[in-house]
Amino acid sequence: MSDTIFVTGASGQLGQLVIKQLLARGVTHNRIIAGTRSPERLASLAATGIQVRKVDFENPQGLTDAFKGVGTVLIISTDALDGAGTRLKQHRNAVSSAVAAGVKRLAYTSMPNPGSSLLTFAPDHLETERAIKATGLPHVIFRNGWYQENLLRSLPAALKSGHWYSASEGGRTSYAAREEIAEAIAAALATSNSDSRIYTLTGSEALSNEEIARLARQATGKPLAVVHVTDEQLAASLKEAGVPDVFISVLVSIEAEVRAGNLSIVTDHLASLIGRSPKRLADYLQEAKASYTG
Repeated sequence: MSDTIFVTGASGQLGQLVIKQLLARGVTHNRIIAGTRSPERLASLAATGIQVRKVDFENPQGLTDAFKGVGTVLIISTDALDGAGTRLKQHRNAVSSAVAAGVKRLAYTSMPNPGSSLLTFAPDHLETERAIKATGLPHVIFRNGWYQENLLRSLPAALKSGHWYSASEGGRTSYAAREEIAEAIAAALATSNSDSRIYTLTGSEALSNEEIARLARQATGKPLAVVHVTDEQLAASLKEAGVPDVFISVLVSIEAEVRAGNLSIVTDHLASLIGRSPKRLADYLQEAKASYTG
């Protein structure tokens, strides 16, 4: 079996970090293949000896050609959240092309409990997991929790106004650092273990928005109060701000997911793979406060 590791989405944030962490784990450059729609964006990576191949999830034959001779393919979920089924089609293309190319192991970045999730895009993950399992190939599924960096979407504006409008009353979220999740993925892929496994990668604590606001106040010295609104009020404010309808549905479903407790899962999988306790949100907010207040 080839011991090469193909990382799709290699020019994206998670893909770049996974490659960085594979190298840190001692995986040699010639064992790593970086896949991207725009190979020119990875010229600096190619200069280090890492092979770069073009991958287009809309082109199954091109995917099959790109995956030939590969041991493990890590399919990093795409960002095609158009509400038209594009993302799932892309993922299925990647899975079927990997099988056609003779890949020996599949890996995929999913989300916690996709079968019971309220998120609009959860079915994409659930059906992709099913497609992977149906191949009969050894597989590793990484159910990634919420990134600490996701707070960059809401906290800067909230800190500027002093008010954080949220429909997730009563809910908690277990945030984890993106780079530590990438490190965990790299640790699992760098082993020769061929058993099929599912890891749910979360932080070590689940916090309410009130607790997060308190940590943000401590980190920045700025006032911040959580203002609870309904889903309808949140959707109306997003529409008034010019957010497209498809993304309004996604954002409102995230609030419902938190409110239902579905993002409060805490496991020890991340800590076990990286060999230490994950970074706490309080520490992340202190380190990244310039990103929220700059």
